[in-house]
Amino acid sequence: MKVQSIDRAFDIMESLSKEPEGLSLTEISKRLELPTSTVYRLLSVLRDRNYIDKNDSTNMYKLGFGFMELSSMFLHGLELKSEANDLLRTLSRQSGQVVFLATEQDGDVVYIDKHEPFSEAKKYCFIGQRKPMHCTALGKALLTAYSDNEIRSRYQGVTLEKITPKSITDLEVLIRQIRTSREAQYSFDDEENTEGLYCVAAPIYDYRGIIIAAVSTSWDINSLEVRDREKNIDLVKNCARTISTRMGYIGG
Repeated sequence: MKVQSIDRAFDIMESLSKEPEGLSLTEISKRLELPTSTVYRLLSVLRDRNYIDKNDSTNMYKLGFGFMELSSMFLHGLELKSEANDLLRTLSRQSGQVVFLATEQDGDVVYIDKHEPFSEAKKYCFIGQRKPMHCTALGKALLTAYSDNEIRSRYQGVTLEKITPKSITDLEVLIRQIRTSREAQYSFDDEENTEGLYCVAAPIYDYRGIIIAAVSTSWDINSLEVRDREKNIDLVKNCARTISTRMGYIGG
């Protein structure tokens, strides 16, 4: 029964997608050969979730902004990966390290792309993998989009997991570090997610000036001198700025 309801909901949305002026409840019922009570119930659910909009003065139903937002997010992700691809490859070559592109989803870091200079560097992560935000450079870069109080609200009642001995588990310590990262335009994790690895990341902005993703690189803590670490920080920040420009960002 549930599968049938989902199927009917899609039938409704597909019918409305072909009618820019919208359809009435009766018209939808006739087209789909369904009882008006069934259609009304499905329309109510879709309307509550903003996938359907109703003009109360004409009683006509149209596709809502929720459907548009889903499409926009999907297309935005495709555009981001397309615009970032060659820059990630260049960053990997210049730094000699694996690089990642990630976004936030349901409070986690989600890896959506990576490039690596050597095929044996498979131990780091795979596309689609999720990791906590509080102990990853990518997550901290994404958290710079939020104010201190917004971060406190997000983690209210949440225990920050101790992934490694160096993981930050004090929320106020995390907030202070993110505040510094916000000013410096890059973040880091020092063996906080994986022992032996140091990671730096920088945020990526879209045309609205909103942080939509982050780019990072990681390396073995014993493999680079301090001057090389600073070079990689600059490379990551420059890469993030260039991707942001390609996404329409014109800020400072």
